[in-house]
Amino acid sequence: MHIEILDKDCKVMGRSVESGYGCALVHQTAYNEGDHIIIHVPQSGLYQLQLDESLGSHIVYLKEEARYAIPTRPAQRTCYPPQAFLGSLHLLTLSKAGRLGRRNLALNPYDHHHTQGIFPHATANVETRGEMVFAARNAIDGNFTNHSHGGYPFESWGINRDPKAELTVDFGRPILVDEIRLTIRADWPHDSWWTEASLTDNEGRTHVFQLQKDPLPQCFPIEATVVSSLTLHDLKKEAGDPSPFPALTQLEAWGVEV
Repeated sequence: MHIEILDKDCKVMGRSVESGYGCALVHQTAYNEGDHIIIHVPQSGLYQLQLDESLGSHIVYLKEEARYAIPTRPAQRTCYPPQAFLGSLHLLTLSKAGRLGRRNLALNPYDHHHTQGIFPHATANVETRGEMVFAARNAIDGNFTNHSHGGYPFESWGINRDPKAELTVDFGRPILVDEIRLTIRADWPHDSWWTEASLTDNEGRTHVFQLQKDPLPQCFPIEATVVSSLTLHDLKKEAGDPSPFPALTQLEAWGVEV
């Protein structure tokens, strides 16, 4: 396995070396627009990955070759900690994942619109004004801070007032899910909230959840089911609340690997 950093012309700017239980890349220069990361693994599977120190090391599912476009433009960076991907010293690490138990299988702070081969991956049919602070990836980044809205640390999935808004999480492989947790954005009275949400898996099985005006994660046990993707849809806003701005802070899918 190894990691490479390439510039906009695909010239290799850095390559990892063996380290610990995997490999590490120390990149001692600032990133430029168009720089991207290529991750090579011997076979698709679960790996412990760190692409930036401020985002930390996380378990993700990688295809044999994965690509990550480094967010360098200010508009691309609003959903990340201010220090993420900045400076002239960066540590990237990769190793095979160890023994895993029950966990949130939807978590992936390294997701964004242009990742390839890194899962889970979130997409949506609408994101408020196309801004990164309201992108689908924010719903799986593991940040539960929800008492305001806008740039980090208050990023969320914003639906642009669209009652037909849908968010899909693709896990990249079959997993066994037994519980869904939803954390709505709670910037009241600016925000409204949903009273009902539906979740449909890739096999067409649908669960309907009743939601409350609650800033904490709302937990919904379900029958243990093997899925490879989940879609959140039919989000019903509280009819009596004047605010038109319900939003989602986190979607969690708890379970185990198949």
